[in-house]
Order: sequence, then structure tokens, then C-alpha cells
Amino acid sequence: MKKVILAGVVIAAAISAVSCGGKNVAKVANKDKPLVFYNRQPSDPVSGEIDMESMNWNGSTYYVGFDAAGGGAVQGQLIKDFLASADPAVIDRNGDGILGYVLCVGDVGHNDSRARTEGIRRALDTWNGSPDPTNVKDGSVNVGGKTLKVVELEGKAMTGTDGSTWNANAATDAMSGWATKFADQIDMVVSNNDGMAMGCLQASNYPAGVPIFGYDANADAIEAIGAGRLTGTVSQNVDAQATATLQVLRNLLDGLTGSDVYTQGISTTDRYGNKISAPVDYVNSTKALLAQNSGVNSSNWEQYKAGNRDTGIKQTNAETKKVLLTVYNSADNFLSSSYVPALNYYAPLLNLDLTIVQGDGQNESSCIDKFTNLGNYDAYAINMVKTNSGRDYTDRLKY
Repeated sequence: MKKVILAGVVIAAAISAVSCGGKNVAKVANKDKPLVFYNRQPSDPVSGEIDMESMNWNGSTYYVGFDAAGGGAVQGQLIKDFLASADPAVIDRNGDGILGYVLCVGDVGHNDSRARTEGIRRALDTWNGSPDPTNVKDGSVNVGGKTLKVVELEGKAMTGTDGSTWNANAATDAMSGWATKFADQIDMVVSNNDGMAMGCLQASNYPAGVPIFGYDANADAIEAIGAGRLTGTVSQNVDAQATATLQVLRNLLDGLTGSDVYTQGISTTDRYGNKISAPVDYVNSTKALLAQNSGVNSSNWEQYKAGNRDTGIKQTNAETKKVLLTVYNSADNFLSSSYVPALNYYAPLLNLDLTIVQGDGQNESSCIDKFTNLGNYDAYAINMVKTNSGRDYTDRLKY
């Protein structure tokens, strides 16, 4: 009798571990599934310190973004290079020997915004040791061989009436006010992203001919450079970021371990023949994959026009897996116009079935309330509203 009972148990266990197609689908606990934070690195909004508790949630947790500090430096260099070859008589609109600029800040608690503000101010010699919008000093810069004093007339975080950050409408309103308040003292406009830069250009009284720089290389910004309306932007290689987010998940779901997780299909060719074309570096101390940045201006903008996808990524024959992915704000210009379309293009090639849920950019609950039915998914990709909210998501994966 005991032998019969034991045989029945073995048979039942075997049945529970086999799918209709005969493959092993032994249930994986949510806490052990692959988890990638992307675009918003888990970190303290004040100090910028990386939240390693979230990054060490499990052995299959990683971050995918871009080199924020390096990107800030690229934007700063883009501005310096432009000024170095510019006509000082044209740049200094009122001839007072001062280059006055205004700065659109995205989110003072976001590492990317902080890095861009620092890069801009270091390039213009106005960095005073803090990315705070009001903590700035006067500087100097070379403009066409002439040294001009530099003054940040005003820096402001662009927060919408609904509390959302990186807000383009807030930038339009701010630019309208700046143009009235500072008039011909404004010689340049700089923004932490393209959405706010394009918002500035929407102001009816935007001073004609004043150079303006953004960041993200969004499709509308690239076209604006081609049309001579936007002076420059920075590409953070969104296709490399989106593909790396998916590739890390694919590698983990395929059972890869060690360095193969962050190299296969990224810096080396994977088993399917895929490899991301743009450079992506791995930072071991923070478990972060970071795409490199490049400056975009009137000399090279056509290379960054919409529709150019990475030909290094082809259709795979991997087993289809389901991924739940959150987007912190459905209205975010960069994510909605660049990142999500890239995800939707590459996910089918890697045989990843994406379910995308989107928040309002203000309340964490707008995302986390949709971070549900977790057992239905094989992996997760998280873009938080606030960078210190990692634990809110991992807490849900405990069960």
C-alpha cells in the first residue's frame, strides 16, 4: 500500500511540473524572478546615493539606464563647443559683455537631472557645488575667442500643476515669464530634457534666434534641430537602453548567470546572433548597465532621425516569456515618444510578451496599484515615480 501511495505522489508531482507541450514549468516564486529597474535608478533623492537594498533584492536584479554623469558632461561640452565657434556679437544680444542664460530643471530629486544640471554649470563655470536650482555662482566662458562673464539668470524646476516633474507646459509658462522679466538679457536657454526645451519654444514671446539646448534626442527635437529651431541635444542611445533592458531579462530567463547576464547580446554576440551596436558599460558596484551618450547638432542630426533601429538585433527563436513593465508617467515625452516605441519594437524580436502599465508621474500609487497579478509574469521591469520607491515594489514580490 505504501508503494502505491508513493508512486501516486511521484506521478502527481511530475504532472504538476510539466506543461501541455511537455516542458518543465516548475513554478518560480515571484521573489526569485528577474527584476530590472530602468531609466530611474533606485537612489536617495537628496544625496543621490544608490539604493543597494533594492538593487540586491535578489541575484537577478539589475539596473539599465545611461551614463548620467557622462551625459551631463556631454551636454556641457556640446554647449562649450557651440559657444567657442559662435560670434560673440550675436550671442551677447545687448552687448553688455555678459552671457545670460536660463535653466529648465527636470526633477531636483532625480539623479539624471542632477547630473545634467552639474554638467551644464561646470561647462559655463557657474557650478557652485550643488544642483539646487538656486545655488549658483557667476562664471566665464569663451565665446568665439572672447571671454564673456556668465550669469544664470534663473534656474527652475519644471513642476506641473498636477505635481508632475519634467513638465513641458510648466516650461512654456516659465519661458513666457522669463522673456518678459529678463528681455534681451537672455542669451541662451538650456534644459535638462527635450520635452521642456520644446515647451520653451512654444512660448509666444520666445526670443527669436536665442540658442537653446535640450537632452534626449526625441524625434521632435531632432526635427527641430534640422529646422534650425533647436541648437543641440544629447542622445542617450535609447535603443541601446531599451534593448539592454529586454536583453538582461532574456538572458536571466534563459538561465544565464555571472557575466553572461550583462554581456551576452549586449557587448558580445548571444546565442541568437544578437549584439547591441551602441556601447553599453557595466558597473559592477551598482549592478548597472549604462548606455553611452553622444551630442547632436546641425552637423549630425540626420543620423538620429526617427525610425533608425539597431540592425544588430534580429528575430530570435527563444521561448516566449511574459514581462510586466511599469512606466512612471504616461505623459513623459522621452518615455512615450522614444523609449516605449523602442521597447515595443525589440520585445517581439526577443520573444518577450510585454504588458505595459503607466502612472501619472506624481503618485507612486498610480503605478504600484497596477503592479498586480504578479504570478502571471515571468519577469518584471520597473520605472518608478520616485527614485526611493524601490522597496514599495519589491515588497509586493515577497508573496
